[in-house]
Amino acid sequence: MSKTAEATITSYAVTKRNRVQRLHERGRYDRDSVHAILDAAMICHIAYVIDGQPFCTPTAFWREGDHLYWHGSAASRMLRAQKPGLPVCLTVTHLDSLVLARCGFNHSVDYRSAMCFGKAHIIDDPAQKAAALDRMIDRFYPDRAASLRTSTEQELKATTVIGMEIEEAAGKIRSKGVADEEEDYALPIYAARIPIQTVMGAIEPCHRLTPDVPRPEGLAGFTPGRRLDEVMQETYRKSGLP
Repeated sequence: MSKTAEATITSYAVTKRNRVQRLHERGRYDRDSVHAILDAAMICHIAYVIDGQPFCTPTAFWREGDHLYWHGSAASRMLRAQKPGLPVCLTVTHLDSLVLARCGFNHSVDYRSAMCFGKAHIIDDPAQKAAALDRMIDRFYPDRAASLRTSTEQELKATTVIGMEIEEAAGKIRSKGVADEEEDYALPIYAARIPIQTVMGAIEPCHRLTPDVPRPEGLAGFTPGRRLDEVMQETYRKSGLP
């Protein structure tokens, strides 16, 4: 296998559309880096244009190999517009820290982000839609779908599932904390990195839960104090998705 072909398999091609323009050294195009950023998230933002008007919609999503999926109400304007296929940009961002420097210009944040480009389309086949929704549940909560009540025909009709092959993608990461000008480090100005984490709180079982219902083993990782991004990556690995 040529080096070019091998790079195509392990990385997304760098094009005018996905190339990181500012601070290009922070760009990541290899699949492992991009997928790790995606898999650590549950919520994404999807940008698209309808009749010349830009929109950006937040929604839950999941990844299967080089395909991304999300769902929403069948009455959604975004989802109706995507039925014939609509170019979209799906993004996720993790805020990892606030950075206080010795001058305003060097104040920053540490973060991990990903942008994915492709053409979204509706999953019309009822069986494929139902299977995709089960995979979504199991992606976030391992082995849970099989224990749930089967969705009714009306519930499935009210839900639309969208799929998108990742045509191009780029990650961008900043993780260096305080980065002042060398001559500024001696200034008597406070500087610091303030870590930011989204962590699990104490679980609150439904107040109408019957006493004989145990907590599923698939939720063992959802414990108070754990970081959400770490749990999401863990559940993705357990889901068995590519």
